[in-house]
Amino acid sequence: MSDYTPLEKLLHRMVLGVPAIAETAFAADQALARPDAAAARNGRHVFVAGLARAGTTILTRRIHASGAFASLTYRDMPFVLAPNLWQRLGGGSDRALDTQERAHGDGLIVGIDSPESLEEPFWRVFDGPAYIGHDRLHPHMPDAALCAKYAGFVGAILKAAGGTRYLAKNNNNILRLAMLAETFPEAEILVPFRAPGAHAGSLLSQHRRFVERHAADRFSRAYMGWLVHHEFGADHRPFAAPAPATADPMARDYWLAQWCAVYGGLIDTAPRTARFVCYEDLCGDPGTWAGLAAALNIPAEGGEAFRTPPAPPALPETAREAGAQALYARLRDRARAAPV
Repeated sequence: MSDYTPLEKLLHRMVLGVPAIAETAFAADQALARPDAAAARNGRHVFVAGLARAGTTILTRRIHASGAFASLTYRDMPFVLAPNLWQRLGGGSDRALDTQERAHGDGLIVGIDSPESLEEPFWRVFDGPAYIGHDRLHPHMPDAALCAKYAGFVGAILKAAGGTRYLAKNNNNILRLAMLAETFPEAEILVPFRAPGAHAGSLLSQHRRFVERHAADRFSRAYMGWLVHHEFGADHRPFAAPAPATADPMARDYWLAQWCAVYGGLIDTAPRTARFVCYEDLCGDPGTWAGLAAALNIPAEGGEAFRTPPAPPALPETAREAGAQALYARLRDRARAAPV
């Protein structure tokens, strides 16, 4: 987003920031593509959803490297709701974007064809008030008509890419996992998780980074809002009920509490078919990725290596730390017990 020209920023504001334009573009794309929503419902798609900084991006990129999946990429921006129309207009065909490290500063290099979390504007445009609160994101239970419309959206993305399997990384999907399991019964739902201490520290680091960035760049804050990316930064809105008013997002304990709330809820409510994926096991045990690749029916070879995150500094153990470690052990046991 830092390389956008003033004209490109204006286009993003119009297409993503004005719901009427987004709805019109979606309707035009559906008429143009005439997607087979019924076929899309039965595809062997993959949905990756977890708390930010759980390894969702690198896992998605490793799956995408198989060549078996269609995904939204930066080439589809800002017409993410109308990929066929944008393609027909040549909007993304001649675009070039030098590869660069993404804004998170975590060493991941992105380019114009990198798969990214870009589908959430669909839910914001068509049902935003149902789950986007002023201080939190609520569990989301879209009705049957909207689920059918979403299947049409998936079908349109497949049509644009000429594929049959859809791959989506969308952390907000943890709000609606039951819908995904019901709407796409043949799909795999992957829920990555990471050791709580390292995970909380990474979230705190990103929150500080993006608070500073948003203070200096109003467009970047608006951009993250259009994508409903409120997981950290100046417009942070947690998935779980907000912590007490005394809680400080600039403190690690706040993020540890969020980790416990999110994964404590997911382990008890995620559909039984959801597959929890331990990031430390992906990094430390080649058999973990080989087994997951086999379950997804893709080759295990190729793609970026999973990188072991640095160990967090040792801190005094608190009751919350102990509870988080116990929950992590439960998650890891469930992940390791998943059938191949």
